[in-house]
Amino acid sequence: MNPIDQLKKELKTVAQIRGATSVLHWDQETYMPPGSGLARADQIAVLESLAHEHLVGPAVRDPLGELVDLDSGHLKQELPEEDARLVEEIWRDYHLAAALPKAFVEEYAQVTARGQQVWAKARKENKFSDFVPHLKKIVELKYREIGYLGEKDTPYDTLLDQFEPGMTSAHITRLFDELKTGLVPMVQAIAHSGVDTHTDLLHQTYDVDKQWAFGERVLKDMGFDFNCGRQDRSAHPFTTEFHPTDVRITTRIKPDDFLYCFSSTIHEGGHALYEQGLDPEWYGTPFAQAISYGIHESQSRMWENLVALSKPFWTHYYPLLQETFPENLGSVPLEHFYSAINTVTPSLIRTEADEMTYNLHVMLRYEVERMVINDHFPVDELPELWNNKMEEYLGLRPPTDADGVLQDVHWSMGAFGYFPTYALGNLYNIIIYERVKQDIPDLEERISRGDLLVLLQWLREHVHRIGRRKKALELIESMAGGPLTSQPFLKYLKNKYQELYPL
Repeated sequence: MNPIDQLKKELKTVAQIRGATSVLHWDQETYMPPGSGLARADQIAVLESLAHEHLVGPAVRDPLGELVDLDSGHLKQELPEEDARLVEEIWRDYHLAAALPKAFVEEYAQVTARGQQVWAKARKENKFSDFVPHLKKIVELKYREIGYLGEKDTPYDTLLDQFEPGMTSAHITRLFDELKTGLVPMVQAIAHSGVDTHTDLLHQTYDVDKQWAFGERVLKDMGFDFNCGRQDRSAHPFTTEFHPTDVRITTRIKPDDFLYCFSSTIHEGGHALYEQGLDPEWYGTPFAQAISYGIHESQSRMWENLVALSKPFWTHYYPLLQETFPENLGSVPLEHFYSAINTVTPSLIRTEADEMTYNLHVMLRYEVERMVINDHFPVDELPELWNNKMEEYLGLRPPTDADGVLQDVHWSMGAFGYFPTYALGNLYNIIIYERVKQDIPDLEERISRGDLLVLLQWLREHVHRIGRRKKALELIESMAGGPLTSQPFLKYLKNKYQELYPL
């Protein structure tokens, strides 16, 4: 067997072990009994250690070593372009994993699995103090991880690179400064506009079973394959995949907030379509993995905002929603409903934020976690820092830690460096969507007829099936025809919202 075929075979085994680990994580967040937490953390740690051991062991190391210098990643022989790219990405994964001792991997998996459980309870009970010891341990593990991997431009950049390869905090800071300059005047103009956007429409009593059914109806129309996936409930909506033929999403639901469930369903559906669209023939290899977390987020935010908050989408779906909730919306004009779902107002919770203020939430988190990682900001003092930043960026001060520093699951998972990818997803998605409209000029007219599959089919070909054959910036800049900036996204926001508000 040649080295590349051997690598594909062994990486499939690694992916299968990680798929089993993901099943345990999914169960932990959905159906696991509360008393099972310690045992589950041990189970996850054993599987993570096993996957790591196999990835850095001779079954992968030896064939990879025939192709590249294991220290530098330089090819030892000339390879066809696609093979060279595959080997480059395999070496990246191997190199990162090989830098981490097995004992560290097992400890990290156990601590973060337990951390998620403690976070969920602390958030529910609004007791940040209960989470502090676990968060301190997780942060200490991140410092050790940076030591093993080697510091890039800053310690934070080492972590960022794992979520958005090739991106730097310096580049993100420039993009965020540009975003903030454009966003703040628009948000202030809207805040003083006095426009009534009929938000009371969304806060009537909406039967939860009908909400669920309507969301699943749209998921099916988007192309989500329920034969190879399912939707459940969790405290924090997420998507997980065990294979392209087994992708799970979760949502949450409130009887008095229609968008609370619908938006998270469509958002996670966008992630799930990406995972279902990866090429199963390359399962286990980088060519059947998402390009980056930012590209992944571009898919979810595209479906959630560019599609499901658009006039064309509701031209088709609003009559169906009226039929589902005639007592709530039967006599309400589409124009009123459209303005309600596109209301811009600062809010405490990131996942409930409108698309105008959402990035301010991300900037806040970016600044906070950089202070934790680069400057060793004390974990005990995070609530006060968080609340001050929230007041600075959004003019709001969280009344409880559950509404503030405890609202996101990410740090309990050790996912420092993840948050910037949410804003990058917004910048990426408008560039991708504009390219789709160039290729399919009647896209929005087709969406207004309920044809959502035309968008999915384009994304399958131009994003999903690419895997990691391209870097995120390679893909985006090829579509944009130039360097990544915040301007296309800011232009989109201004064009859309000046129809609702005097900007």
